[in-house]
Amino acid sequence: MKIFKTIFVTIFMMFLMQSCIVSEKPNMAFFSKSEYDYKGAKFVSINVPLFLAKPYIKKALRDEGENEAVIALVKKVSKIKVLTVENGNKKMLKDYASYLNDNNYEDWATIKHDGNNVNIRVKQNGESIKNMLITLNSDKDLVFVDVKGSFTPEDISRMISQVSDK
Repeated sequence: MKIFKTIFVTIFMMFLMQSCIVSEKPNMAFFSKSEYDYKGAKFVSINVPLFLAKPYIKKALRDEGENEAVIALVKKVSKIKVLTVENGNKKMLKDYASYLNDNNYEDWATIKHDGNNVNIRVKQNGESIKNMLITLNSDKDLVFVDVKGSFTPEDISRMISQVSDK
């Protein structure tokens, strides 16, 4: 019986930790298109296991002196995917923006800081926002963060104002 429990726990942990694996294949719909020519771009995809990440994120935010409203926003997140692109280009970013427009994502904010651009787009259904895409770009390096959860427009506006104030 003890060996059965050990095997069960091992298999269960392997199942939970599989989302921690870093991949060199894109994990977002637009970049998974096989017919698109990425011209030497290199991808790194990470699926963030939130049951492991949320406590660390909340602690880091508290240590940085963030207010409880930002920490409450983290509680509403249900899934995060991160995709980094090395050697990306402006055409790829333009095509990605066009793809998002075609799929009903609204541009909520563009923040410029030290030559880098941060763009926030949301997919809104009534008063509910289920998906937020954050794009960070600087020259040829791009970072895409796909955040799924249950947000309100006020949550997103509060987050944008917190970032903009700093």
